[in-house]
Amino acid sequence: MSVSATISPTAPANPKSRVILASLVGTTIEFYDFYVYATAAVLVFPHLFFPPGNETTALLSSFAIFGAAMVARPLGAVFFGHLGDKVGRKTTLVAALLTMGIATFLIGLLPTYLVIGWFAPLLLVILRLAQGFALGGEWSGAALVATENAPAGKRAWYGTFPQLGAPIGFIIANGLFLIIAFLLPSNDPSRPSDAFLDWGWRIPFLFSAVMVIVGLWVRLKLVESEAFTNTVKSGKVAKLPLKLVFKSNWRELILGTFFMLATYVLFYLMTTFSLSYGRAPVDPAEGQQPGLGFSYNTFVLMLIAGVVFFGIFTLVSGPLADKYGRRKTLILVTLGIIAFGLLWVPLLGAGFAGVMLWLIIGFSLMGMTFGPMGALLPELFPTNVRYTGSGISYNVSSILGAAVAPFIAVWLWATADGSPVLVGVYLSAMGAITLTALILGKETKDVDIDR
Repeated sequence: MSVSATISPTAPANPKSRVILASLVGTTIEFYDFYVYATAAVLVFPHLFFPPGNETTALLSSFAIFGAAMVARPLGAVFFGHLGDKVGRKTTLVAALLTMGIATFLIGLLPTYLVIGWFAPLLLVILRLAQGFALGGEWSGAALVATENAPAGKRAWYGTFPQLGAPIGFIIANGLFLIIAFLLPSNDPSRPSDAFLDWGWRIPFLFSAVMVIVGLWVRLKLVESEAFTNTVKSGKVAKLPLKLVFKSNWRELILGTFFMLATYVLFYLMTTFSLSYGRAPVDPAEGQQPGLGFSYNTFVLMLIAGVVFFGIFTLVSGPLADKYGRRKTLILVTLGIIAFGLLWVPLLGAGFAGVMLWLIIGFSLMGMTFGPMGALLPELFPTNVRYTGSGISYNVSSILGAAVAPFIAVWLWATADGSPVLVGVYLSAMGAITLTALILGKETKDVDIDR
């Protein structure tokens, strides 16, 4: 079937409620699936999918598989970006959601290392790669649904709704893990209970199937945006979007990648590394690093409280970016991220209040830097390569930032003999790189989204 045959020339505009719901529900599900894995990578997989022995080695191995998904994300961005720029946003978003949902459900059925040996981590890697591949196509499509359907002057505000899926997905995923951990309590704060490790951890993965059904129902009601429809009518659909975007928009690809760098590093340090550091015992056994000594239940509740600020400031960032511009807003926030990285030791050493303040500041900065990206990255590219271009920038940055951040953080944690000081310096250094890119970039607030 030709592309033009799939687009109705009289297709009605998507109503505001449909745009918000479709962009929010899909990313919530995708990020839920991703967070379920991130939590299990810290809490479960080191115990079940690797040979028993050195706990730090098992944790690093689990983080390595976690990072493998980031490598698959740019491939997913290319594949789904090609579909999105050729046949439309709706079909592509449905395909990405199904891919993520099936992979997550199958992880919940995997046998462990004690059952099938090294085939267990191998299968885990394959399904983790599928998760990353799907997320590579999800975000940019959801951001395009929001921004291409936004009223004039409100693109950054609309662009925050797919971003809001990240904190909501985190709260649902970790809240579900927390409920299961409460129902299956452990006497060892550094290790889940036997029942949790036997079967309890599988429930959040299997539950994703229910969420995917809801997401599909919402997304199948979408119609294509006017921007994409006009591109089809004018015959400007690119035959090879990947080739065209590298030829015509290579500078935007590079800048977009580094715009996201500090965001990704902050994101995964606050959600993944922090769970390891927060739960590590103050006086560790051999092979462990010292940490804050909180129980899993306590620290996850603290994380969820911090993520509430993530959601609030994601929404706050949109109107600010619409009023003052994406670039100016993000420059100020990135300066805050650099300063925050230098305050890790005094904050984390100040007891419960200091740790809670650390979480609130970190997640508030996360919302302020993540929110405007939903508009900024799509605005860098013309309609006929927008899905591909924004997806590549967003997901290549995931390799430079998120793929290696938890692994580097654990290594720096060990190098500093259990102190988080070098981890904070690492965050500040990545913030300095993003700041440089923002200074070199241009404001996109007033660009024509239909170009």
